[in-house]
Amino acid sequence: LAQPAKEGGDARAAVWDPSFLVVMCPLPICEVCISFPPEGKNMFDLQDLFSYNKRYLRGRMRSAAQREEGRPVEHEVYIDAEVETPPEVEAQIRRAVLAALEGEGIDTPCIVEVCVTGDEGIHQTNLETRGVDAPTDVLSFPMFELSPGEKPQADWADPDTDKVFLGDMMISLERARAQAAEFGHSPEREVCYLAVHSVLHLLGYDHLDEGPMKVQMRQREEAILGKLGLTRDGP
Repeated sequence: LAQPAKEGGDARAAVWDPSFLVVMCPLPICEVCISFPPEGKNMFDLQDLFSYNKRYLRGRMRSAAQREEGRPVEHEVYIDAEVETPPEVEAQIRRAVLAALEGEGIDTPCIVEVCVTGDEGIHQTNLETRGVDAPTDVLSFPMFELSPGEKPQADWADPDTDKVFLGDMMISLERARAQAAEFGHSPEREVCYLAVHSVLHLLGYDHLDEGPMKVQMRQREEAILGKLGLTRDGP
């Protein structure tokens, strides 16, 4: 993997040499090794590198075993509430995120982070990230540039968690409640709609063209909400 350190130096230090990668790497995942800094830079500890690769392989094998055995995929949803958020609302958001991932057939364990805030908080983030000086209902920050229907791969997983971090979303609970009253349905449907909408953005869906892309996204939203019992004619 690397040339030994010069005599008298730290025996665990290494300098990158791609020729050693091809000849000496004992692991079948050299694509991971070459993600480290390029030739000539002192940059990593060999023990850390092998530890990284072992965790990486463990994650890939675990995901494959789950699929083969038919076990449910263990996604994680982390919720950070900047405003007072009832436990049942957090549960609704978590359920909607998981339903969207399941509905899209995501079979690699993923992590989604959700920030629940108010109009003031989302207004500030909207201004900082998009240059829009106004509040909105939901913002999405995908980690990957996916296309609709494209799935995250197991080898994208963080080796420390064995899961793929899909991205973040920010939901204004204040705006969700106001829109629920405006549209004449329950706050639960609106909160779940925003969560599902954002997950689809994380997975590459969009509605910028106001045409086929928007229709495709709306169809997926309603299909997922329907499985949650939150149809347009429902609560």
